[in-house]
Amino acid sequence: MLLRRALLAGLSTTVARVPLVQPLRPRALSTMAPPAKVIYMAKNFAGEPKPTDFQLKEEQLPDLKDGEILVEAEWMSVDPYMRAYMVRYPPGTKMIGGQVGKVLVSKNKGFQVGDHVVGYLGWSTRTIVNPDSTRGDMTKGDLEKVRHLDVPLSYNLGVLGMPGQTAYFGLLDLCQPKAGETVVVNGAAGAVGSLVGQIAKIKGCRVIGFAGSDSKCEWLKKSLKFDFAFNYKTCNILNALRESAPNGVDCFFDNVGGTMSSVILSQMNLFGRVAVCGSISSYNADMKDPPLAPVVQPSLVFKQLKMEGFVVSRWRDRFAEATDQMHAWVKEGKIVYQEHVYEGFENMPHALIGMLRGENTGKAVVNVSKL
Repeated sequence: MLLRRALLAGLSTTVARVPLVQPLRPRALSTMAPPAKVIYMAKNFAGEPKPTDFQLKEEQLPDLKDGEILVEAEWMSVDPYMRAYMVRYPPGTKMIGGQVGKVLVSKNKGFQVGDHVVGYLGWSTRTIVNPDSTRGDMTKGDLEKVRHLDVPLSYNLGVLGMPGQTAYFGLLDLCQPKAGETVVVNGAAGAVGSLVGQIAKIKGCRVIGFAGSDSKCEWLKKSLKFDFAFNYKTCNILNALRESAPNGVDCFFDNVGGTMSSVILSQMNLFGRVAVCGSISSYNADMKDPPLAPVVQPSLVFKQLKMEGFVVSRWRDRFAEATDQMHAWVKEGKIVYQEHVYEGFENMPHALIGMLRGENTGKAVVNVSKL
């Protein structure tokens, strides 16, 4: 069930008075874009992002040039990587992120008015982009048409989008799980982790998840059919693994980092495989004094582990493969997908902060369709 977190304030419009009689003259179809609301990072984040770190502006967009399209956002995504990536940019930078939207105006032969598209257009209600010149650049738009219109559009930001592609390639290409093996995933109730565990079950694996609340763990076991799920805030990680994986761990999909990950590595089997997707435990930390974790080299050396970090854009040319397979699994009922929905563009900062705190079970998305 979608969770509603806030209500979008109503908008008022003012109609300008004009003379009753005006001279008739021919008019060309205008390519002038309507105003856009844009959210910027007003100052660099220090620790957990705060509402005062963001600035909302309304901006007039220019006329479209040949090759460009105007996209109006309908759904937006908030993801952990936004906190980590924004460290690279100066204050005054538009917040990065993915969105699903509709083409309002097109001067590109490949896109028609009314087409639904998904891309990295950032925190802007309306965006002008040239799909041809930004293709493959996930920092400048990288936009394409929605492939599957028989599921909710918001799915293209989750199970059929970046999180689904991340789970698919990170687990299958890097960990290469085999039927009967034991797979551990932390951040298991999030957008990526919840999909990793289900793909592992499809492949015939024993799946163990770590999440941040008892209710999330119940969801993982009852709805997603994880074999075991533990609340990392209240359990002893080592004892939990000894209970659930007495014969050791073969594959580990790491979203979190820190002490928990070091403990899991200590329980890996010989020639185990580790895919390092993220380090959300440290995203709000001061990198001038980074947090420390137990040493991992003994586990890597003596267990001869293969441990590889990755960014999903390396598989950009194969995204369609992942999207189509995830779509098939959803339609077949093999993957259960849940969203945590926030309402309203103005609530984007709240949604990001809430997601980083772990408010969401499943994928956090923001409905901005009522502009």
